[in-house]
Amino acid sequence: MDTMAVTQANTEKLTMIKALSQHWPEYLIEASGLGLFMISACFFGFFLEHPDSPVHQTLPDPFLRRVLMGIAMGLTAVGIIYSPWGKQSGAHINPSVTLTFFRLGKVKFWDASFYIIAQFVGAVIGVLIASTLMGQLISHPAVNYVATVPGMVGNGIAFIAELIISFILMFVILIVSNTNDIARYTGLFAGVLVAVYISLEAPISGMSMNPARSFGSAFHAQLWNFLWIYFTAPPIGMLLAAEVYLRTWGSNRVSCAKLHHQNDKRCIHCGYPGAVKTAS
Repeated sequence: MDTMAVTQANTEKLTMIKALSQHWPEYLIEASGLGLFMISACFFGFFLEHPDSPVHQTLPDPFLRRVLMGIAMGLTAVGIIYSPWGKQSGAHINPSVTLTFFRLGKVKFWDASFYIIAQFVGAVIGVLIASTLMGQLISHPAVNYVATVPGMVGNGIAFIAELIISFILMFVILIVSNTNDIARYTGLFAGVLVAVYISLEAPISGMSMNPARSFGSAFHAQLWNFLWIYFTAPPIGMLLAAEVYLRTWGSNRVSCAKLHHQNDKRCIHCGYPGAVKTAS
């Protein structure tokens, strides 16, 4: 290896260490945020779908149960986004979102890498915590660790559905977060879409939009057959949304990678207010 290559490798190593040492709170927040989301999904999944749950027995209509699940998870997402932690990390809690902002040049390489690692770890730990607390209740086939699986329409339609809902979510996030008058409502828009998708789209694809979320459930359920759908369709859909947005409004209309930005928390992505930036 020549001197230039060694120097470049050492510089990259130092950049990685610097990012980890300065931005580890944001990485931990991303893991915790998705972990809490998974715990919420597991508990509401049990209450609404386990046949022994009094809520399930009281509400025999699966559509009504999906609506309640959608509301619960939409509110969970909103709570995470607007929490002090979510305001600091940007509340991506989704590798597809992080990857899209990386593509837009709003998240640096090592931050994106550690965000995504943290999200996968957080999803697995979140389901593990729920499983520890709930025992065999969460492994019942009606709950099955709230695994995302395609509906009766098949894998191909599930893939297309995941791509479409992911595209819409990211496109809405980009429009709202970059419109000054309504930017502070980005989390509410995202939460409403999550609620609507679970209510209406879940029977088609299981409603994931999130590779780490699906992996966290699949890891514990040992259900790997359909994971390729959730590893491919959501990032493709969100990256397509970014391309459409860029071609329509341009890169100057993308301000930052946070879903809630104007707050008193530091931003490791753009330096607001006064955070230390890390070179890519």
